Amino acid sequence: MDQKETIISEESIKEDLRYLQLLAQSYPTIADASTEIINLQAILNLPKPTEHFISDPHGESDAFNHVLRNASGYVKRKVNEIFGDALKKAEKRELCTLIYYPEQKLQLIKATEKDMGEFYAVTLNHLMQVCREVSSKYTRSKIRKELPREFGYIIEELLHESYSGYGEKKHRYYNVIVQTIIETQRADEFIIEICKLIQRLAIDRLHLLGDIFDRGAGAHLIMDTLCNYSHWDIVWGNHDIEWFGAAAGNRACICNVLRLTLRYGNLATLEDGYGINLMPLATFALETYANDPCSQFGLLDPGKDNNIDEKTRRLIALMHKAITIIQFKEEARIIDRRPDFHMEDRKLLHLIDQQKGTIRLDDKDYPLLDSCLPTVNPQDPYALSEEEELLMQRITHSFLTSDKLHRHVDCLLAHGCMYAIANSNLMYHASVPLNEDGSLKEVEIRGKRYKGIELMKKTGYIVREAFSRDTPEEERLFAQDYIWYLWCGPDSPLFDKDKMTTFERYFIADKTTHKEAKGYYYQYNNDEKVIDMILDSFGVEGEHRHIINGHVPVRTLKGETPIKANGKLLVIDGGFSKAYQPKTGIAGYTLTFHSRGLDLVQHQPFRSANEAIISGDDIKSSTQIVEMSSKRMYVKDTDKGRTLLAKVENLKKLLYAYRNGFIKEINK
Repeated sequence: MDQKETIISEESIKEDLRYLQLLAQSYPTIADASTEIINLQAILNLPKPTEHFISDPHGESDAFNHVLRNASGYVKRKVNEIFGDALKKAEKRELCTLIYYPEQKLQLIKATEKDMGEFYAVTLNHLMQVCREVSSKYTRSKIRKELPREFGYIIEELLHESYSGYGEKKHRYYNVIVQTIIETQRADEFIIEICKLIQRLAIDRLHLLGDIFDRGAGAHLIMDTLCNYSHWDIVWGNHDIEWFGAAAGNRACICNVLRLTLRYGNLATLEDGYGINLMPLATFALETYANDPCSQFGLLDPGKDNNIDEKTRRLIALMHKAITIIQFKEEARIIDRRPDFHMEDRKLLHLIDQQKGTIRLDDKDYPLLDSCLPTVNPQDPYALSEEEELLMQRITHSFLTSDKLHRHVDCLLAHGCMYAIANSNLMYHASVPLNEDGSLKEVEIRGKRYKGIELMKKTGYIVREAFSRDTPEEERLFAQDYIWYLWCGPDSPLFDKDKMTTFERYFIADKTTHKEAKGYYYQYNNDEKVIDMILDSFGVEGEHRHIINGHVPVRTLKGETPIKANGKLLVIDGGFSKAYQPKTGIAGYTLTFHSRGLDLVQHQPFRSANEAIISGDDIKSSTQIVEMSSKRMYVKDTDKGRTLLAKVENLKKLLYAYRNGFIKEINK
């Protein structure tokens, strides 16, 4: 963005006089306004800081936190650039591991290192070199805000080390600082804070593209990290929305959360993370399905990694089946009270012939893989038994009273929405519903029709209504039901398929019944004209603009690519979830957007944080340059830059107003 000389006239000053008078309260003198212009102009000409995009972590907290700590390989690249051949490969690996996991790595080093004094002196010097490099894109003011309170002054001195003009005296000054840190036995604490500062400064802003929850066992740990992280935002995914519904008390969403947790054998998020009491479900399942083999409700393969014994597997299968049957009943209740959802075809229990053990779909009878349905009354198949009703009341109470779950949901509501636009990048989790001809599809919500950005805004507003105390009761209940629709409804921008075939996948062998036809978005997501149309409709401008989304894993084993529509659409769900890795062949994509352009990073499976700490193994990643700018981007080329430029223009008007008598300076 080229800066143009501001043309200021008396007419423009008179038009903006009221605003300029308000601005004068913050900058009451010519000196104040001039100083701020100088500061802002300096910021505008700093290199653009790095943004980090991550999608679909699905509870894989170790892998997520590692990618966050190493900034998708950014820290490792900087270490290599700084030290080159000056350090051996093993030494650079050890330095990187220390930066990622300072507390744990220091303990290992202290157990084997013979001369800790020498180690501290060398390591502190290396860490400060890395810290200077990653802080080079920021003003001193911003860096100062990130500094730890205890060591802030010392770090600031070391960060801006310069021997120029002072020679040996200045060199001795910095050496004394380092030696004093060591002599006062504060080196460990200092190293830990420097490493954390490097992690914070490596990435200016984190963009999450949804689906924190389900499959992996550490969603609550990811949320703990995020709630204490600075400078991040999220566009909600369908799995996040499902947990929103559960937290709001929607019983169908609660059943879905429980079912998926049991399906993958990952109970830690529910029990350890959020204190959800599963004992009532276990008791009910043992009493109701004690003699049922529940062969269709075994754990998926990832459960084998959780060291779950056969007795526990058996109990989980019973609980899994019990909550699945209840889910079908709870969903039917929503479908009946919300005919405008048009999901009557998802009510299937009444189509079962229990005597024959079959179900009739589309004028064809299919044998059931499991016909043991003791709680399904043929005369009223969607009615909950007394025991099921009591169970749901108790479980719902657990979700409604989980303080930690609600803190995490509040955090996601505060930092998130259905879509986001940042620096010419449009982000959403899954799709924008389209018609067969590729145009934006109108979706009816309570008698009104919405499409594109208006649909995203409306659905986001409805989600927030489910948690607002100011929302009237009837509207809040609708919002809770609509959250369930966002999870599995055909016109949901978070789902965008004709149906969710949960029943068929459990109970029918014929895989033709399992098919879920994707919306037209997925037919057009490689069409540059359609992608441009979507970008235009959301008001996304810029020479280099993109859509970035996740949701659908990129199956690299089948030759799929995350780069579509001539580079204008980037799909970065590559399979953080271990359940998807056999299909995708990788363990996820992440994206970094720095001053030189866009880098797509492909990650191999991450074994564990413990192995990374002990052996120094980093996630094996490969970087693909998506787009390289012909010229380096600066802050002035970003959204923040446009805001700062506008402020500069107004401050220049304020100077004109002071110097030409429209506004008088205020003596301090």
